[in-house]
Amino acid sequence: MNLKRLLAVAYKESLQVWRDPRSLAIALLMPLLQMVLLGYGVSLDIKRVPLCIYDQENSQTSRELEQRFVASKWFEVVRTLGDERAVRAAMDGGTCVGVVTIPVNFSRTLATTGAATVQSVFDATDANTTNIAIGYAQGVIARTAAAFQARWAAAHGRGIQTVGTVDLEPRVWFNEGLDSRNFIIPGVVAVILGLVGAQLTSLTISREWERGTMEQLISTPVTALEVMIGKLVPYFFIGLLDAAFCLCAAVFWFRVPFRGGIGTLVLTTALFTLVVLGIGYLVSVRIRSQLGASQIALMLTMMPINLLSGYTFPIDQMPAAIRAVTLVVYARYFVTILRAVFLKGSTIGDLAVPILALLLYAAVIIWIAARAFRKRLD
Repeated sequence: MNLKRLLAVAYKESLQVWRDPRSLAIALLMPLLQMVLLGYGVSLDIKRVPLCIYDQENSQTSRELEQRFVASKWFEVVRTLGDERAVRAAMDGGTCVGVVTIPVNFSRTLATTGAATVQSVFDATDANTTNIAIGYAQGVIARTAAAFQARWAAAHGRGIQTVGTVDLEPRVWFNEGLDSRNFIIPGVVAVILGLVGAQLTSLTISREWERGTMEQLISTPVTALEVMIGKLVPYFFIGLLDAAFCLCAAVFWFRVPFRGGIGTLVLTTALFTLVVLGIGYLVSVRIRSQLGASQIALMLTMMPINLLSGYTFPIDQMPAAIRAVTLVVYARYFVTILRAVFLKGSTIGDLAVPILALLLYAAVIIWIAARAFRKRLD
């Protein structure tokens, strides 16, 4: 392998990127747009759920219960309803996700027995939001019921039964605030690197075919390996630059805690970049149309990363057959590494298995890509 010829190919490819507005947009603008859109647009936190209150009693006690929902950060009481017809209209019209109905005998039943029933109706078209909202509502009701029970027991001269009860005192590690942004943003870095790297390199060889310059490239003494390395070197550094931008945005803009080592992050990011560059280059060799190569590269990166890497959907909750498929999804290992390095502060030793899997994947992809290109016109 001749270093001078390799550098000449790398220089030529750098000029191609610089002169191609589409490549520049992918390399520079797409990471910024993706980071902003995914960082702010994707969230698993359910807050300010629109809620309506149907207070049939309208007493001091029922209004106190209503105020507890108002004070909750999970709900936003958008309307107080007056009859059953308004409840139906509010749910059908999408004014609120749920309706809490306080019965007409709420205060009397509470004063007599120390317990009362409150009805809630939720729109279950979005099952995930509904399940979480029901849990939040149950939490508000439980705290309110405890306060009412203590007040009722004091008024009747009775003590609250505590013997035999077991209380759970939960402690969470690594993401103490249970903020889904800390869980999602590291995965966004994998999404951006996968998309940008594969999209850029999918145009390398196919561009030569479409512009009619493949004959000139084949006629030069540059070997197939020198062509591959020379064409991938500029995109490798572009990928690292994009990764640095995304990681800095994650830490300094989105305030995701970073507890790991820079060396571990640089090593694993370089391995993942090699994988996506190899996939894009392989597609570019096989598909001689830039449009076709770009679409195939998009399918091979975006779908696995979004659906099967654990970025949005937990792999442990998938069926056994799908979990087996995720073992060959390269992004799964990088997403696991990113979250462990960011939130847990894991070292290379802690991440030996996913790092070895990523290293093996990079070696196989680069080997296949190197053998795929032949200096022939057929």
